[in-house]
Amino acid sequence: MHLFADYNQQPGGEYANTDFDKHGEDVSRREPVRTHGAGAEMDSSDEPKPVLVTGASGYIGGRLVPRLLAAGYRVRCLAREPRKLSSRLWAGDPRVDVVRCDVGARDQLVQAMRGCGPAYYLVHSMLAAGHAYRERDRVLARTFAEAAAAAGLERIIYLGGLGETGAHLSEHLTSRREVEDALTSGSVPVTVLRAAMIIGSGSASFEILRYLVERLPVMVTPRWVSTECQPIAVQNVLHYLVAGLGCPEAAGRTLDIGGADVITYREIMQIMAAALGLRKRLILPVPVLTPRLSSLWIHLVTPISHRIARPLAEGLRNRVVCRDDAAARLLPQRLLTVREAIDTALGNLRNHAVETAWFDAGPLPGDPDWAGGRVFTDRRTTVVNAPADVVYRTVSRIGGDQGYHAADWLWRLRGWLDRLVGGPGLRRGRRDPAHLAFGDALDFWRVTAVEPQRRLELRAEMKLPGEALLSFEVRPGEPGTATCTLTQTARFRPRGLAGLAYWYAVLPLHGLVFNGMLNGIRRAAEAMTPA
Repeated sequence: MHLFADYNQQPGGEYANTDFDKHGEDVSRREPVRTHGAGAEMDSSDEPKPVLVTGASGYIGGRLVPRLLAAGYRVRCLAREPRKLSSRLWAGDPRVDVVRCDVGARDQLVQAMRGCGPAYYLVHSMLAAGHAYRERDRVLARTFAEAAAAAGLERIIYLGGLGETGAHLSEHLTSRREVEDALTSGSVPVTVLRAAMIIGSGSASFEILRYLVERLPVMVTPRWVSTECQPIAVQNVLHYLVAGLGCPEAAGRTLDIGGADVITYREIMQIMAAALGLRKRLILPVPVLTPRLSSLWIHLVTPISHRIARPLAEGLRNRVVCRDDAAARLLPQRLLTVREAIDTALGNLRNHAVETAWFDAGPLPGDPDWAGGRVFTDRRTTVVNAPADVVYRTVSRIGGDQGYHAADWLWRLRGWLDRLVGGPGLRRGRRDPAHLAFGDALDFWRVTAVEPQRRLELRAEMKLPGEALLSFEVRPGEPGTATCTLTQTARFRPRGLAGLAYWYAVLPLHGLVFNGMLNGIRRAAEAMTPA
């Protein structure tokens, strides 16, 4: 994989020019997710065996499940934290089961796999620090292959990365090959789909491309802008993944998948500029920009973390073009051009129809590493002359383009400083402007608790000498009254002397930031309520 490829480390509603339609569903009528432990009794009926999906909370996995359902399959999703899937529109489908399972635990995997037919392996640990992702990915893939054989799975389908074979692959593309080798080392047949740049709203590759082109009319780039690649639209990738299940000839094969165009990265940037209605960009390739420097620049200019950007940037030196058209012959479809894929992705961004995003699969620390130790608390309460549901909706819209109702310049400054020291900053924004679900990213926060109409909790992912939580609680007023109480609580557990110094340094700003935000939410909710 290379800079413009997206798997599960990341998280659009790209349905145009695809064989699958968007199935809308009334969220209020969804059934709760059926969650099992790894050792729970599985369905033993005579119906076709369910399809196992790993990485359903990630960018590709989150889009794959509804396409499998539309194609008539039953699906079993493995998740370390099932609550991350509870907000998906497909989560209440009676053909979906969610099994709590750690893919690194072989015995759990075997139990969770029993009764399934084929399986999708969409696991990627590139967010691991340093080069640890490579060894971890190899171990996870080997464990999965062993468990699949023990559980009697029929086939594994893996989405990997395109790239020339040989000894000159980047470390990241080499890691993708090692995962292939680990999966194929077992007795279960494996279908490997190798993709280059995947273009779709919400993908890391698309966000890198869009931000660079939007913000930089003049770009000094590494020499890799002249490297050829064969980008593919996310909807074409999803077609290959689903159609591969019904194609026995694809079992045990490695298939290169790409779009309609073979093109350089320089040309892709100019196509993006045209799609955005911008003037042609001046691109100046230089030989001195290393992957490290490139990743730091990407980190500062785009929402993508340098931890993701660096291994991807290293892969850009490799030509990533399909070696043959076997995939297109076995699994035919209309392949989108780069311009068509970009136009569709931009359209979904404008319509707030982003299905999944690169940051969806972010880690979710639990209570054990928060509990204990000294915790500073800033709690503020106000009475709001509005119904509880209106207040909760107002709270749920904070961040992103909406901002924080007060002192937005301070929030932007904090976000800029966070990006400067390697944090996510504010540029991740939010996937949906009005709704938040468990596990969603919101600027430099992560949603760690959601109780609709009652409570929302955010955990800070910014660089801090400690751990921070921000929560909102809505309590309805007396029956028959259109009032409620909103409580906003900020908690901070310092780490060492630096943590204490940080808390006391920002304490004078709390009145401006937190009090302003609370009163801003109150005013916005009251403005939405008829007099």
